[in-house]
Amino acid sequence: MAFAMGSTACVSLRHYDDCVAETNKVRADLATIQKNDAAQVADLQQQLSQAQAAMQDRDAKLSDLSTADHNHQAQLDEATAINQQLRDELQRMGKDADKMLAERGTISRALDDAKARLEELRKAQAAAEARTQLFRDFAIRFKPLIDAGQLVIQSRRGELVMDVQGDLLFDEGKSDLRVAGKGALMEIARALQTTSPPSSGRRFLVTADVDGPDPKPAKRPRSSWELTAARAVAVVEYLVSVGVPPTSLTAAAAGSFDPLMPRDDPGARSKNRRIEVALLPSADAAPRAGAAP
Repeated sequence: MAFAMGSTACVSLRHYDDCVAETNKVRADLATIQKNDAAQVADLQQQLSQAQAAMQDRDAKLSDLSTADHNHQAQLDEATAINQQLRDELQRMGKDADKMLAERGTISRALDDAKARLEELRKAQAAAEARTQLFRDFAIRFKPLIDAGQLVIQSRRGELVMDVQGDLLFDEGKSDLRVAGKGALMEIARALQTTSPPSSGRRFLVTADVDGPDPKPAKRPRSSWELTAARAVAVVEYLVSVGVPPTSLTAAAAGSFDPLMPRDDPGARSKNRRIEVALLPSADAAPRAGAAP
């Protein structure tokens, strides 16, 4: 019986130790589990915090994105309006450019015309200055004839004209040069040779004029046209014979239809009987329309 009790006590102690050991093991496992669970909980809490932070950041970004989208839309609308304005402006500028190009062509042509006209005026001015200088030269050279009343230098119809008395050169109704008149023509020939050599390109028109019929007309062998034509040719031929180039002279007849003085004044009518030696305008000179005689 004692043996039986010892066996029972022995088993109970061993069972107790096993239970204690098992309990300790369970406690250790539970502590480990709790520690792991705490670590997992902490990790989960950290992940939750990170998730919450990420959500807050996302919400902030979404809010910013919404605001930005609104701003972008406003900017897009403004840019669209500006683009339309630019498109309209470009279209207008294109039309203006076409108009300007057309106007530029007109202005360019007008400018070319103005330049051409200016060049003509410059040439005309140069020709006028040349005529003025020639007038001075002739006035000095022919001073004795001018003082004697045999020759007059003047500007008529915009041309330099030398008037030689017809009575000095011709007898009434005749076309043969008088000896006394040849001296005056010789002076004119020398002046033309000196001041107007062939290289100058100057040309002179020799025109004969008469004063028309007398109040009591006498019979004349020919008309005033025939007489003045013959006299102009006689003067030109004489000038050529003493050295004036024939290419620089042209003969013309005015008959009695270009008087300088009224025909009802007998004292002044002699001035209508004349030979004119006029400097013709050069090709470079502009037309002198409206020039006073």
